[in-house]
Amino acid sequence: MKMRNAQRESGFTLVELVTVIILIGVLSALGIGLFARSSAFSPLVANQQLASATLLAQQAAMAGNSAGTVTIKQTSDDFVFTVGVGTGNARTFSVERAGSSLGGVALPLILTFTKEGNLSGGANIKLTFTGDSTYQTCISSLGAVYRGGCQS
Repeated sequence: MKMRNAQRESGFTLVELVTVIILIGVLSALGIGLFARSSAFSPLVANQQLASATLLAQQAAMAGNSAGTVTIKQTSDDFVFTVGVGTGNARTFSVERAGSSLGGVALPLILTFTKEGNLSGGANIKLTFTGDSTYQTCISSLGAVYRGGCQS
């Protein structure tokens, strides 16, 4: 007596397909909500971009590169932090500024770093990013960028 194995059909059942479609719909609905809110100005992101630009300019100055400056500008739509003004390899960081402002200094502001990585001029600079919330940033005379008011 010979037994034959029945051929198995491969594929997905209707229940599995509907479950996957429902999961994709739920995840996309949640994702759209996250992206819709991310367009608002974030003072924290502005501070992080400024810190990145400052570190890049410090490293360039310490390496003897001419790109040892950061320019902070405020356009109608963005805050723009440019490293290496006037050089062919300038790098720009920008943060959307919808309904926000930057107080504390007159803009555009050009920060220049010495070969030691210190801020040229030797004074602390206090910036205040305002929008949905207020975020104070200090650039110390040693070139460090940190949250909050400047220490004396």
